Amino acid sequence: MDGPDSKGLIYHVTGVLFRHGLNIIHNDEYVSPSGRFFMRTEFEAGPIQAGGAADAFDSAALLNELQTTVPGFDEQVEGATKSSGITFRLNPKRKKNIVVMVTKEHHCLGELLIRYAFDELDANILAVVSNYNSLQPLVSKFGIPFHYISHEDRTREEHEEAILRTMAIYEPEYVVLAKYMRVLTAGFVNHFPNRIINIHHSFLPAFVGANPYRQAYERGVKIIGATAHFVNNDLDEGPIIAQNVKEVDHRHTAADMATEGKDVEKIVLSQALKLVFNDRVFISGNRAIVL
Repeated sequence: MDGPDSKGLIYHVTGVLFRHGLNIIHNDEYVSPSGRFFMRTEFEAGPIQAGGAADAFDSAALLNELQTTVPGFDEQVEGATKSSGITFRLNPKRKKNIVVMVTKEHHCLGELLIRYAFDELDANILAVVSNYNSLQPLVSKFGIPFHYISHEDRTREEHEEAILRTMAIYEPEYVVLAKYMRVLTAGFVNHFPNRIINIHHSFLPAFVGANPYRQAYERGVKIIGATAHFVNNDLDEGPIIAQNVKEVDHRHTAADMATEGKDVEKIVLSQALKLVFNDRVFISGNRAIVL
């Protein structure tokens, strides 16, 4: 839930869960300096049974009691209960359906494919889409559909329209840019608001755009990093989900930095996806709140 802070919100929500016989596994909350309240509560519907499944519970009854007990909840809006700026979301723990977009670089895609193969991704990779066909042999080893959609002899808008037609087949919940090296238009981004996740090869907001390792080398930086963020209509300026860095020195060339940076990129992207797929990320303006 998130909305304006007020006294008793934690008490009211956890009280409703208790009355429904629900077991709270984890609870975290945060109040921003502006007075906005964020809370993520992870719960199960009772003790795990011998068959490995938890007891079922009545989600409609739970939402109804939240509406009548927690101050301000009185209206259903697009699957959430919303009133006076307060929003409540009930997200079943399940794998998210995603499509991965790539260009030519294999390291981030390879990391995701291996994690997917060993059930470590918390997502179902429905397909991989690329503007080159060089990564098709890699993807085929994992039995995942690969769509080669060339950008040659097409305007950017025509190319994206072709991609969107393919996306419509799968209806992904999230689109993951695993080193997709083309700038997306606002028209494409608006099809997936706050649902496109990109890995950028620098520690944003430093060195935006192309060739960040060359930029970093020319500035003589002592650390390089990677940033996973949501995509919006401003280049490399969407809400930041996860970041990490690695130390370098004057002995590193730009090529050395790029090689070292690939390890950081694939780990940061995987970390960010785990956070998003486990519903731990709230978007507040241009900031990502992670609970």
